[in-house]
Amino acid sequence: MKVYLDTVGCRLNQSEIETYARQFRSAGHELVPTPDGADLAVINTCAVTGQAASDSRQKVRQAARSGANRIAVTGCWSTLDPQEAAALPGVSWVVPNGNKDGLVSELLQAREEAFDLEPLERQPLPGARGRTRAFIKVQDGCDNRCTFCVTTIARGVGRSRPIHAVLADVARAEPAKEIVLTGVHLGSWGADLSPALHLRDLVQAVLRASDIPRVRLSSLEPWDMDGGFFQLWEDPRLCRHLHLPLQSGCPATLRRMARKTTPQSFARLVAAARAAIPGVAITTDLIVGFPGESEAEFSASLEFAREMRFAGGHVFTYSARPGTAAARMPDQVPLQVRKQRSARMRALLAESAAAYRVCFLGETLPVLWESAAALGPDGWHLSGLTDNYLRVTAVASSLLLNRIMPARLEALEGECLRGRCL
Repeated sequence: MKVYLDTVGCRLNQSEIETYARQFRSAGHELVPTPDGADLAVINTCAVTGQAASDSRQKVRQAARSGANRIAVTGCWSTLDPQEAAALPGVSWVVPNGNKDGLVSELLQAREEAFDLEPLERQPLPGARGRTRAFIKVQDGCDNRCTFCVTTIARGVGRSRPIHAVLADVARAEPAKEIVLTGVHLGSWGADLSPALHLRDLVQAVLRASDIPRVRLSSLEPWDMDGGFFQLWEDPRLCRHLHLPLQSGCPATLRRMARKTTPQSFARLVAAARAAIPGVAITTDLIVGFPGESEAEFSASLEFAREMRFAGGHVFTYSARPGTAAARMPDQVPLQVRKQRSARMRALLAESAAAYRVCFLGETLPVLWESAAALGPDGWHLSGLTDNYLRVTAVASSLLLNRIMPARLEALEGECLRGRCL
């Protein structure tokens, strides 16, 4: 059977799609790069914003138009709107998040244990989803109650995967040169285990058990760490990149969001990280136009983001998600105002990201080359990432795909650095 896999949204969704890929391959099925003529398409959806939900529906329609014989839909959007998902063309199954870990066994009518009888060498997903990084799901769900977030509704309570299960996935990830530990609320990993553990225990276990060159952490809530957490970066294999969602730099807005942080505590955490991890990239998420956000509150958030000198991040124009507390709040900000504020915050982040990249001009850093385009007899145009999340491009005479090689960073080109392979 020819199987097409696609996803919208977060790294956790990407991790789940990679697990489905391994399971379908273990069962003897072929993964294909496009939905054209596929016997089965599996779409992992997202609902974090209205745009993500729209993109999810579009993915399903595209698979149907391309001739996919049957379509299975899972993920947050289809969990929240199962009837709408089932009504889309070509959809044969809607698998809610609570059952998604068993999706492949349900579709193939096979026991899940059958997929792990013989370990298979990991292969990147075909087509646009091919990656040299492997995303490892270590946790699902969230016990926070941020008033804007629909993911808690769609994913349920926080649940940690045991260390042995995570280590088994890490072992399967080879020959990837980098693994990314991911979850809805990654920093809460271990809190629900008996005895309770901390994320640092899992990271230490992964570093001890694996020789993989790079280990990266996905998004971490700022209240899940203390200054001592950054001692983990004494191991140089842990990537110098922290994604710390702030959401707003205004204390009053953060309180309405029910975020368990303040600008002051966030600033102290960032200072501790920068002191412990030289060259660390601090990236973030910011929401603009949250209900009740006045011009003064937005200006405070903008100024705080400027002070933090982020290496990059995502700016989300607030969109009301059904079922969330924020959707019922008074003083919803007009759409045009939200869009204007989004443009201003995006410009600020672009400026601070460029300033961060400029700091590394003239340095030589190891780059994991993730993609390559042929340049005829002249060689290859390469693109890859440093451990501190700098996007680097270079021309090389040989194909260095999925290899970590040093490059001298010579020029700033848009959102990338142009490098010279050494």
